[in-house]
Amino acid sequence: MPFVIKEERAEYWQEGTLLAEVTFPPLRPGVVNIDHVFVDPALRGKGVAGQLLEQVCAALRTTGRRAVVTCSYARRWFGQHAEARDVLTAGRKG
Repeated sequence: MPFVIKEERAEYWQEGTLLAEVTFPPLRPGVVNIDHVFVDPALRGKGVAGQLLEQVCAALRTTGRRAVVTCSYARRWFGQHAEARDVLTAGRKG
């Protein structure tokens, strides 16, 4: 899937329609808040949200940023993916 990764969001578009996104606005220098995950109902259960979160983790690693997670879906995802927790701030490991 072709994801679009921006400074504060990761997106999946198809035919001009936004079908999935993860938003991660900055909280302070070097730290973002993963605060929203959305997947269109037609794509739910197909691993799209997880793929987007993997892309977000890669982008954070590349830029040296860390994350706090306030989105309930993302918190569950990090709880199930220990290999991705290196991007979380101390004390906020999913």
